[in-house]
Amino acid sequence: MYIGITGLYCSGKDSAAKTLVNAGFGHLSLSDAVRKEMKKANIKITRDNLISFANEMRVKYGDNIWAKKIFEEIEKNGLNNVVITSIRSPAEVKELEKLKNFSLVCVEAPLKMRFERSQLRNRENDPKTLKEFVKKENFERYGKKNQQNINPVLKKAKIHVINDGNLEQLEIKMEKLLDDLRKGMKRPNWDEYFMDIVRAVSSRATCDRGRTACVIVKDKRILCTGYVGSPIGLSHCDEVGHLYETRYDANGKKTEHCIRTIHAEQNAIAQAARYGIPIDGSTIYMKLEPCFWCVKQMINVGIKRVVCLKRYHGGELSRKSLKEAGVKLDVLSEDLEKYDNM
Repeated sequence: MYIGITGLYCSGKDSAAKTLVNAGFGHLSLSDAVRKEMKKANIKITRDNLISFANEMRVKYGDNIWAKKIFEEIEKNGLNNVVITSIRSPAEVKELEKLKNFSLVCVEAPLKMRFERSQLRNRENDPKTLKEFVKKENFERYGKKNQQNINPVLKKAKIHVINDGNLEQLEIKMEKLLDDLRKGMKRPNWDEYFMDIVRAVSSRATCDRGRTACVIVKDKRILCTGYVGSPIGLSHCDEVGHLYETRYDANGKKTEHCIRTIHAEQNAIAQAARYGIPIDGSTIYMKLEPCFWCVKQMINVGIKRVVCLKRYHGGELSRKSLKEAGVKLDVLSEDLEKYDNM
C-alpha cells in the first residue's frame, strides 16, 4: 500500500504521515529528494531555495522528476507500505499513480488555524503576517508549467482529512483512514502477486543498471528466484564499479554492456540446475524483457510463459525468438527501462 499526503502549508501533513509511520509504514519525501540534490550542489537549504531549485529541475527534467526519484527508490529497494509526502504537482501524482494500491490523501485545516500553527512553529523564513502567509501560499497553489502547482493536486485527492482539532484527534482520523484503506484494498491477481515478489527479490541485486530480478513459477508455486549479481566469491558492481564492454550490432549501432554480472534469469536457471529443480513448463516473472542470450536458455529449459514489468530497449530479437519458439510473452507496461550508457 502506498499513501500520498498532500495539503496546504501547516495543514498537518507531517503529523498525518507520522501516524502512518508509527503504524509500520516507511516514509519517503519529495522534499528530501530535493534537499539531497541541493546538498550535492552546495546550495543553502531554505524554503524559498527549495521551491526555486525544485522548479529549476522540473524545467530541466520534467514536472515529474521528483516523483520519478521516489518511484525509482521504491522499485530499486522493493519497498512496500510507504507514505509519500511533499507532492506538489499533478505530474507527480500521475507518476505515483503507477504504484499499485496508491491513494492520495489531502489534509485540510482552516487558514487562520494554519497561520497560528506556523507562528507557534516559528521556523526561520516563515511568514510573520497573515497577509504574507496568504501571498506565499498562493504562489505555491497557482504555479505555472514546470513549477509546483498544488491546487490541482488537492483536487486529485479522493480522500480528505479535516485537521481542525488537536494531534490526538488527527491520529484517530488517520488510524480509521488506514483501516478503511486496508479493508478496501484490492486482492492482487497471480501475475501481480508474483511481480510483487520480483520487486522484493530485486532489492538483493548488486548492479544498478536495472537491478533486475526474476521468479520462476509452476502451478502457482515458486520454484526458484534470481537477481543480477556477480558469480559467487567475485566482486560486485556496487563494490568496485561496472565492467563495460562495447558492442556493435549488424547495423553498426554501438552499445555499452556491463559484463561483470550474471543476469537474473541465468542465475535462476543455474540455481534450478544446481539443486535439481525441474522448471520445464514453468512461467518466469521478470522486471524487464530478457536479452537474446537469456531467451535462448529459457527456451531450452522449457519455460512456456514470460511475464515482464517493462520493455527492454534491445528486446526486438528476443520477442521474435520467443514467438518462433511458441513461448508466450506478456509485458505489463509499455514503459521502457532506461539507465546510463544504454
